Amino acid sequence: MKKVLILFFVAVICAGLFFCSRQNQDRRTVIKFSSWGSKSETALLLPLIAQFERENPDIKVEFLHIPQNYFQKLHLLFASNLAPDVVFVNNHYALKYIKAGLLEDLTPYVNRADFFEKALEGFSYEGKIYAVPRDVSVLVVFYNKDLFRKYSIPFPEEGWSFEQYLKTAQKFKAAGVWGTSFEQDVIFWLPYLFSSGASVLSEDGRTLLINNADALEALQFYADLANRYAVAPKKSDSASFTMAQLFLQQKLAMQVSGRWLVPKYRSDAEFDWDIAEFPCGKKGSVVNIDASGYAMSKKSKHKQAALKFIEFISSKDSLETLAKSGLIVPARKDIAYSDVFLDKNEKPVNSTAFLNAVKTGRVTPVNEDYQKLTDSLKILLEPVFFGKTTAKQALKNLRLN
Repeated sequence: MKKVLILFFVAVICAGLFFCSRQNQDRRTVIKFSSWGSKSETALLLPLIAQFERENPDIKVEFLHIPQNYFQKLHLLFASNLAPDVVFVNNHYALKYIKAGLLEDLTPYVNRADFFEKALEGFSYEGKIYAVPRDVSVLVVFYNKDLFRKYSIPFPEEGWSFEQYLKTAQKFKAAGVWGTSFEQDVIFWLPYLFSSGASVLSEDGRTLLINNADALEALQFYADLANRYAVAPKKSDSASFTMAQLFLQQKLAMQVSGRWLVPKYRSDAEFDWDIAEFPCGKKGSVVNIDASGYAMSKKSKHKQAALKFIEFISSKDSLETLAKSGLIVPARKDIAYSDVFLDKNEKPVNSTAFLNAVKTGRVTPVNEDYQKLTDSLKILLEPVFFGKTTAKQALKNLRLN
C-alpha cells in the first residue's frame, strides 16, 4: 500500500511539474519569422534561432519556411492579417510592401555605417529604412581554371571588355566546350544593360527605358551569345541541365552567377575554379546590386520581441556564421572585409571580385509593379533568346501600365 501511495505522489508531482512547465512555455512571447531558402540555408538558420531562444527564454520563434512561391504566399498572409512578425524580404518586393504601409520603420535601429550603403538603398524610401540588410547580391564570372589551362586560354583579367569576353568564349567553342552561360531570368542579363549605360527602368521607377537604343543593343548582344555566336547553350541545347550542372560537368567554361553557388562548388567541383569580375561595356563593369534583409510587420503585436530577433539575426556574429558557409556576400562591411569572407584557404581565392562589384555596381531600379513587369519581359523576350526575332522587334510596343 505504501509503495502504491509513493508511486501516486510521484505521478502527481510529475504531472504538476509538467503542467508548470507547459504554463511557463505558454507564457513565452511567440513571434513568427518567415523566409525562403534551400535546405542548406535552413540548416544554417535553425541553430541561430535556437541560440536566440536560449539567450531569450521568454521568446519563442516560430519559423515559417516557404521554399516555393514565397512572395505570392506572403501577399496572402498580409491580405489575411496573418503576416509574420519578422519578414525576410528582398529589394525587388520591399517597395510594394513599404508603399502599402505594411512594414515598420526601422531607421532608429540601423547604424548606417555598419552596412554597404547600396544594400541599405534597396530598403529605403523617403529617407527611412524598412529592413536591416543581411546580404548584398552581385554577379561575377565563375570560371574553370583547369579548362583554361587545358586549352592554353589566358585567365580573365581585371578590366576585360565585352569583346575579350566573347573572344574567350569563342576559343572554347572551337574546343567543343560551351564558352559561357545563358539564362533568361532578368537578373542574368541586367549586367549587360547596366554596363552599356542602359536600364529597364529609370531610377525613380516611373519611366520605361528598356526599349531605347543602348538597352536594345545590349539585349541583342546577350541573345547573340546563344544564337549568332553559339558560344552559350540555349534551353534546347542544355536539355534539363542547369548552368550549374553544366559547369560542374566541365561542359561550361564560364558562368555568370552569384555567391549562392559557392557552397555547392566548394563541395562538388572536382576541378580548380575561381571568379572574375563581370566584363566591361561602354560604362565599365556595372552589375545589378540586390539585397535581402529582415523587416518587421507594422501590425505585429510583439514588436519589442521582433526587434530583439532582428537585432540578433542581423548581428555581426550571426552574419559571420552565414558568411563562413560561403552562401552570402554579407551586407555588413566589417564582415565583408574580414578574413571570414576573404579567406584565401577557401575558394574562390578572388573573393574581392564580389566586393569590387559592389563598388562599381548599381542598385536595381524597381517600382511596386516590378515583378509584373519582369514577368511580361520574360514572355516578350523568349523568342529573342531563341533567335526567332530581334530585341527591337519584340519590345517595340512595350509600355508601362
